[in-house]
Amino acid sequence: MTLSSLNRRALIRSLFSSSLLMPGMMSELLAADENPLRPRMPHRKAAAKSIIFIYATGGVSHIDTFDPKPTSGGRDGTGSDKLMGNLFGAEPNKKCGTEVSNLFPHLREAMDEICVIRSMRASHFDHSEATLGMHTGSPTFARPSMGSWVSYGLGTVNQNLPSFIVIAPHLPYGGTQVFASDFLPAVHQGTRVLPGDNPIANLKPPGSSGDLQDLEFGLVDVLNQKHFSDRSHDSALAARIQSFETAFQMQQAAPEAFDLSQEPEHVRRLYGLDRKTKGPGADFAWQCLVARRLAERGVRFIELIDTGSRPNWDSHGEMKEHADLASNVDQPTAALITDLRQRGMLDETIVVWATEFGRTPTREGKNGRGHHRDCFSVWLAGGGFRPGHVHGVTDEIGKYTVENPVEVHDLHATLLHQLGMDHERLTFRHAGRDFRLTDVHGRIIQDILS
Repeated sequence: MTLSSLNRRALIRSLFSSSLLMPGMMSELLAADENPLRPRMPHRKAAAKSIIFIYATGGVSHIDTFDPKPTSGGRDGTGSDKLMGNLFGAEPNKKCGTEVSNLFPHLREAMDEICVIRSMRASHFDHSEATLGMHTGSPTFARPSMGSWVSYGLGTVNQNLPSFIVIAPHLPYGGTQVFASDFLPAVHQGTRVLPGDNPIANLKPPGSSGDLQDLEFGLVDVLNQKHFSDRSHDSALAARIQSFETAFQMQQAAPEAFDLSQEPEHVRRLYGLDRKTKGPGADFAWQCLVARRLAERGVRFIELIDTGSRPNWDSHGEMKEHADLASNVDQPTAALITDLRQRGMLDETIVVWATEFGRTPTREGKNGRGHHRDCFSVWLAGGGFRPGHVHGVTDEIGKYTVENPVEVHDLHATLLHQLGMDHERLTFRHAGRDFRLTDVHGRIIQDILS
């Protein structure tokens, strides 16, 4: 039997079988080999197993995208006042009738698979706070990310990859806090991946040196566990130790998961992924196709961030900026939904598209819009959500919600519900109280469930 054929626990036994260490030490270390990412049973039967969370940084205009308004001429018909409707035109999906801006022709064709919430209310009117609110439920205090809560509540079925992966060429407003675990055990924080040929630095398969590396990791594991035995409440140390194990396993699994050369040409074409094409569009196509591959391999929560803190959808001076950004993400996002459906994965995978807030129905600068928290749009596909459905109504200019308002806590409660978790029972004791993603709020939006 070669060393590479031994599993990690057998390797520890092998290392200590003839050592002078007390036999009890080995038993203690093996007994302490408790995986915090092991799969856990949900509170109820789940409609979905995983989430792909697509985040558009900067505040996308609902009026120009998924809740188009026709008042482009202004109240007096001349455009002399500041009221400004959809600048890009819009058409309905031919099957379900959901109207979508011409900025998203591919997504419009997929709207019969999509449930749109037009009545979202943001948790804050500034970028960083609203971004943190969408990700953590708290716009003002550091709290664990939604992905971390999902990892904590359900663990992961694939021990060779992290349970929570964030693919981000740049960090959004709020920085790394958007995928931090905060007071949850640190093993549940998101692992950041970069689009392209080198998604994770220094990630190389062990190759011919694998036997030696197995020995090295076995020794490190023994020493780490002994050190940890007297510091069992140190979350950062536990995460550091777990990171060695995850890194070891990822050397085997991650290169294959990120290798898009395994995908047939027609699939790459579906996503608009041309190997000769460079830039944000190619990057986002890579993100979407890798997201499908990660979901296929059991990763529990995958977040895609399309842009960073600048440039992004924060179009104060000129709404034409939305056109370039939309062209980067429209085809790959629609392709992700189509691909998941063709593979029989959409029913058990939730695809969420969100931004931090909407934009004003009035003009700012030459042809831009300001921040708008009172209403904006989010959409969901798969995972038991009603396809071809529109939830909530805004007024004729897109300023206020007039039917079925939805708070961020409601969205979080509903997503957890579809994963089989009761948002009121998914708690963690910290600083003398039980915390949860939805704090003391949140209701399940029953009308959007199929």
